[in-house]
Amino acid sequence: MWVLVFLGAAFLVAMTPGANNLLGMHHGMRYGPARGTTALLGRLTGFALLITAVAAGLGGLLAASEVALTVVKWLGVGYLVYLGVRILMTKSTREDAPDDLAAPDLFALARKEFLVAVSNPKAVLIFTAFVPQFVEPDRGSVTAQVLVLGALYLVAELVAGTIYVGVGAVVRAVRMSRRAHRRLDQGTGVVLLGMAALLATSPR
Repeated sequence: MWVLVFLGAAFLVAMTPGANNLLGMHHGMRYGPARGTTALLGRLTGFALLITAVAAGLGGLLAASEVALTVVKWLGVGYLVYLGVRILMTKSTREDAPDDLAAPDLFALARKEFLVAVSNPKAVLIFTAFVPQFVEPDRGSVTAQVLVLGALYLVAELVAGTIYVGVGAVVRAVRMSRRAHRRLDQGTGVVLLGMAALLATSPR
């Protein structure tokens, strides 16, 4: 039963709008569902590294270190600004031309997902504050439980990310005009810059 409770809570956390989900929706809208979904491997890899760090005991130390969290915070701010500006400056393709022909390789898309994931201090707090709440010492090894719960969270994150990519793919299938696509791109870039500003002004 506790596993189902955790999965439900994890899914709600994973579905929360954020930089990674916005990026996934943008990838689905611009490059299609196949590329957008495959790029999620970058996000899952980043989260898997954070989960491993928590299981090894490093996550708690990172969360308790003001200096470490500040460094992660400003790395995240810098990368969100970079992505936002990059999207704002990217020119739209022709109205009826498939974007896949001009799409970057999958490694480049996955790398963006990875960097956003590992440079987000809120992701660190998810794995150091949210996941450990479901650990029950009387069930056995705490490390093993963290790894199992982390793996379950990755499943929830994959489902949530796929939903966001799917939303982007639906928008892509509508075949909007080049102007409408450009406005969506501009909106995505502005939101990413807004997230960077919120992160920069957050107390932690």
